[in-house]
Amino acid sequence: MGNITLNKVVKAYGKLEVVHGIDLDIAHNEFVVLVGPSGCGKSTTLRMIAGLEDISGGEIHIANELVNDLPPRKRNISMVFQNYALYPHMSVRENLGFGLKIAKQPQNVIDQRVNEAAEILGLSSLMERTPAELSGGQRQRVAMGRAIVRHPEAFLFDEPLSNLDAKLRVQMRTEIKKLHQKVKTTVVYVTHDQVEAMTLADRIVVMKDGYIEQVGTPMEVFNHPVNTFVASFIGSPPMNLLPALIVSGAIWFDENTSIPVPSRLAPHVTEGQEVIFGLRPDDLTPEGHGIHDSGEGTFLELKIDLAELLGTETVLYTQIAGSEVQGKMFVPRDVTPGEVLKFRIALEKTHLFDAKTKKSVRIS
Repeated sequence: MGNITLNKVVKAYGKLEVVHGIDLDIAHNEFVVLVGPSGCGKSTTLRMIAGLEDISGGEIHIANELVNDLPPRKRNISMVFQNYALYPHMSVRENLGFGLKIAKQPQNVIDQRVNEAAEILGLSSLMERTPAELSGGQRQRVAMGRAIVRHPEAFLFDEPLSNLDAKLRVQMRTEIKKLHQKVKTTVVYVTHDQVEAMTLADRIVVMKDGYIEQVGTPMEVFNHPVNTFVASFIGSPPMNLLPALIVSGAIWFDENTSIPVPSRLAPHVTEGQEVIFGLRPDDLTPEGHGIHDSGEGTFLELKIDLAELLGTETVLYTQIAGSEVQGKMFVPRDVTPGEVLKFRIALEKTHLFDAKTKKSVRIS
């Protein structure tokens, strides 16, 4: 069983603590993505699971075994790095089988596992090439194949796609997802790219400054962010966040601009409360050009500052009470800067956060 448990795990370098007593349970065969900005502690957490970093406190269990003091080679995990870490003088076949050879596995076992991995990853025709003769995507597949042949309890991926161009990243995301479906093994995957997190994960772990901010399925994290950090980090374009005040059942942005408090949020706010209003660009759409034109809504007339045509949709830049916001047009037409459009706000999709704690008012 490839389940992984982190219990109050701490990492400190001298007096500087960079991971602050985190708890996390990862189920057998689950694909979990650690996501967050640079310096949030996600790669350090992955390296502690791998045994490449000593932990300063707490416990790590892999397959129900305490591994705090076990070296990496005894943890039965495989790690894929962003720089591939292939041996340049070895062929693809030799790279794939090298770990098994070091472990003194019989040659027939090595050949069988190498051939299986090559078949899964479409490498069979490349086995005699060296890494220099491969594309970036092919090298990444070899790195994954080298992990597969060991039949580990878990795969650990550390920013594996960061060195690839945008088109190849999309292709490799698909390959990694297919790999997980074929090879039923636990995956812990680190990235700063929230699109990778949303498309790959069974569950997302959002980290900031060495703390876990939220754990949930991609849709849970996207639709129900627990605070403004998660709200702004998950989603592309990010959620619009505006300062506001609760006045007489309305969200008051300034003396000229207000909208009703959504009915589902009304029980969670108080008169005079300072809040941060959250609205995703998908839910701020010109009348007749949205995907949420039913349900609870309200309208504001807004002047367009900039329009970015993306083919199937147009991102519109405008302002609400002096704060820049982005909306979307899902039935695109030419839009002229300075044009005033009547925007529909999908109230049932909006969010409110307490201005002091930055937490969702539903959990404050």
